[in-house]
Amino acid sequence: MSADMITMALSKGRIFEETLPLLAAAGIEVTDDPEKTRKLILATNQPGVQVVLVRATDVPTYVQHGGADLGVAGKDVLLEHGGEGLYQPLDLKIARCRMSVAAREDFDYAAAVKQGSRIRVATKYTQIARQHFADKGVHVDLIKLYGSMELAPLTGLADAIVDLVSTGKTLLANRLREVEPFMDISSRLVVNQAALKLKRDRLRPLIDAIGNAVAKD
Repeated sequence: MSADMITMALSKGRIFEETLPLLAAAGIEVTDDPEKTRKLILATNQPGVQVVLVRATDVPTYVQHGGADLGVAGKDVLLEHGGEGLYQPLDLKIARCRMSVAAREDFDYAAAVKQGSRIRVATKYTQIARQHFADKGVHVDLIKLYGSMELAPLTGLADAIVDLVSTGKTLLANRLREVEPFMDISSRLVVNQAALKLKRDRLRPLIDAIGNAVAKD
């Protein structure tokens, strides 16, 4: 982390696209198009500000360990990662979706939960799922997957899944139904606490400008 450079960690896709207007409100425009370049460090119109492209799940790690001064990460990623060493000043209210339990259309989820029987749940979000079912007093066997969650109930690998749901169209296309939405998800601004002290004069106005842009929406 350079002493004279502000580095922001972002992930490609929806979070990147929805963060751009917030950066613009702070006078920062990314001049490289991530869809047209293989570069992972993107320039901006501000010589002292750069954007690094990382996997969404790696944003908190880069910020926590000083690879970036600040970044944008989903609440889901932060809950799974843990927020130690991270200052989270703003809910940016972007990339909104929800964490839900989904199951096959013919699976009686309510009955399975009420009976206190043990159910098998496939998910990428094991910490979130474990806490959710513990709060309900439901015994679960968690199966860690990294993608294609919808296959788990269809192949008999699991009774249900815990996953992010935006429109629900993917669930419907795979003959699954959302049986229990339980957490609203949006993206947060995260800041390295040491950087906030060392670069306060530059970071604080940036954070405030982004906060003002969020408040106007």
